[in-house]
Amino acid sequence: MKKMLSGNEAVARGFYEYGGKVAVAYPGTPSTEILENMVQYKEKVKSQWSPNEKVALEVGIGASFGGARTLVAMKHVGVNVAADPLLTVTYSGIKGGFVLISADDPGMHSSQNEQDNRYYAKFAKMPLLEPSDSQECKDFVGLALEISERFDTPVMLRTTTRISHTKTVVQLKERSEKEGLTGFERNPSKYVMVPANAKKRHPVVEERTLRLAEEAEKTEINRIEMKNNEIGIITSGIAYQYVKEAFPEASVLKLGMSFPLPMKMIAEFAARVKKLYIVEELEPFIEEMIKAAGIPCTGKAIVPRCGELNVDIVRQALSEISHAPQGEEKADTALLPVRPPVLCPGCPHRGVFYTLNKLKAVVTGDIGCYTLGVQPPLSAMDSTIAMGASIGVNIGLEKALGLDFSRQSVAVIGDSTFMHSGVTGLMDAVYNKGSNTVIILDNRITAMTGRQENPGTGYTLMGEETKEVDLEALAKAIGVEHVRKVDSYDLKALKEVIKEEMERPEVSVVITYNPCMLIRRMNFAEKKYKVNEDKCINCGLCLKVGCPAVVKNEDETKSHIVESLCTGCSVCAQVCPKDAIELV
Repeated sequence: MKKMLSGNEAVARGFYEYGGKVAVAYPGTPSTEILENMVQYKEKVKSQWSPNEKVALEVGIGASFGGARTLVAMKHVGVNVAADPLLTVTYSGIKGGFVLISADDPGMHSSQNEQDNRYYAKFAKMPLLEPSDSQECKDFVGLALEISERFDTPVMLRTTTRISHTKTVVQLKERSEKEGLTGFERNPSKYVMVPANAKKRHPVVEERTLRLAEEAEKTEINRIEMKNNEIGIITSGIAYQYVKEAFPEASVLKLGMSFPLPMKMIAEFAARVKKLYIVEELEPFIEEMIKAAGIPCTGKAIVPRCGELNVDIVRQALSEISHAPQGEEKADTALLPVRPPVLCPGCPHRGVFYTLNKLKAVVTGDIGCYTLGVQPPLSAMDSTIAMGASIGVNIGLEKALGLDFSRQSVAVIGDSTFMHSGVTGLMDAVYNKGSNTVIILDNRITAMTGRQENPGTGYTLMGEETKEVDLEALAKAIGVEHVRKVDSYDLKALKEVIKEEMERPEVSVVITYNPCMLIRRMNFAEKKYKVNEDKCINCGLCLKVGCPAVVKNEDETKSHIVESLCTGCSVCAQVCPKDAIELV
C-alpha cells in the first residue's frame, strides 16, 4: 500500500515496520511529529516524552542495552543538551539498534541558530544517514537500525525542516519483528566507561570507523547517477532534490550515508567529470573532507552558507560557473503581507509581559511561546539564549552589576522549560545567595511545539494519567523561601506581586498560572468582550496588550474586538481607562 507521508510520519512508520520497541524524545520543531505519530503504534512501540533531550538519550541508551530497537528524536539544538551521553555511548556501543534523529533547521524557521549537526556525527565517530524524501526517511530508519546492530554503534539520521514536513509517496510494509536481542547482559568492560575501560574502547571505535568507511563504498544509498562528463555534483539530503530539478542533465553522486564518506567512489566520480561541485545545506561538511583528500571541487565559494537552499538558489549559484541550462522564467508574483508571529488571543502570558513592560524591568527570557514577549507592543524581553538559560543569565547580570540592578530585573521561564533545564539554574541562585526574581509561566503544557504533555501536566504521551510536578513545592524544596502564585490575567495582582518580589534582596519565585487556551481537554467558560463605542476615546491603550482580537474599527476612529477571536481573558478590559470594553 502507498500513502502520502511527511518525513516525520515516515520516520515513525519506519521504526514501527522495522521492529522498533522504544521511542523517546523531547518535543522540538521540526522533530515533534515523530513521537506524536509513534503513538498510533502503541501496541508495539512504547513511546514517551522525557523532561529534556539528555534524559531522552539516556533512556534510549538503557532501552538499547536491554536489547530493544530504540529511536531517540530531537531538534538540532537538542543534541547539544544530549551531547554528554552521546559522545560516550559511541565508545560503549549498543545492543539493540539505536537511531538518533537530529532534525536540523536551516533557515531557522523555529530555532535560535542553524547549526549543522553533521559535525556531531563526525565528532562522535558515528555513521550518518541523510534521507532526501519520505520514502528514504522510512527506509533509512530500518537501515540505521541494521547498521547499528551490525557495527555496535548508535547511528545518526539527519533530517531538515523541509524533509520533516514535506509529504511524498511512501510504500508501506508490514511490521517485521527483530528477535533474539531482548535482555540485558552484564558486561562492565563494555558498558562501564571508567578510564581503564574507555581506553580499551577507543581503538575499537577507530577500527569500527574504518569498517564503516568500507561500508560507505558498498551501500546502495551512495550511488553515482552518470549523465555527462561536463559537470558532476556531489550532494545529500534535500539538496539532492534541488540539484535534480535545477540540473536534470548533470551527473550526480548522491550520498545517503555522508559519514564516513566513500572516498574511493568520490575519487572515481571526480575523475569522470570536468568540473566537480558540492551542493549541501549550511556548512561545507562534505566539501572539507573531499578537499582534505586532495580532490579539487567547488562548493561554498558559490553556494550560500547561510539559510536554506532551494531550486532557484542552486540553479543561480552553479549557472554562473557552469553555464548549465536555465529553468523557465517565472512570472512575478505579488508580494504577500508579512504576518509577524504573535501570542494567541487569550494567551495567559500576555498580561505578564504587559506588566513587565510597565515596570520597565530588564527581562532575561527563555525558549517558548513567551519568547514572543520581545515583539512590539509588549517589548518586554532583553535576552534569549537557550533552553533554561534565563535564570543563569540573570544570575550573571546580578554578579556583574550588583543588587541595585537585580532589583530592576527578572528571569522569565515557562513551566516545561523550567523542568527541562531551569531547575539547576534556580539551585545556583539559591546556593550562591542571589537576589534573583524568577517568574515561572505555568500554562499547563508544552505549548510552543504544539501542546505536548510534560511532567507538570498529569498526562503521558500515551494518554495515561500520571503524577504531576508541583512547581511550588519543587521551588521550596530547592530552598526558595519566597514562592508566590498569581492569576496571570489579574493585571493589578501581577503588578503588585512582581514589584514586591523584585525589591526583595533574596531569591524569589513567582508562578503565574492559567492554562494555554488551546489545550484540548480544558473546558473554558465562554466569555466575550465588546467595545462600547460611545465610551471609547480612541486612546489606543487596549492595543498595547498586543492581542490579535483587538483592532481598530473600519474608519480607525475606535477600537474594535473581533468576536470570533476573543477568548474573554479580560486583559484589554483591565487596561481601558474609560471602562469602554464590556462583557457581552
